[in-house]
Amino acid sequence: MTEPHPSRLPPEHPDRARVLAAHATALAAGEAGYPDPATGLFVLSAGFLARRGTCCGRGCRHCPYVDD
Repeated sequence: MTEPHPSRLPPEHPDRARVLAAHATALAAGEAGYPDPATGLFVLSAGFLARRGTCCGRGCRHCPYVDD
């Protein structure tokens, strides 16, 4: 749950390290998500999305249901 699918957060993304750090902080605190470091938009955490039980199909960055 800590590593997003590369199609949702590519390895070359310029803010990847900051995004992963913000996500890890949200997961550790049990929070639903975090503000994206670059845009300030709220991003749902993998933990929150997993608790929902299914994929919503909206392309969430940390979707735990993305396989390919």
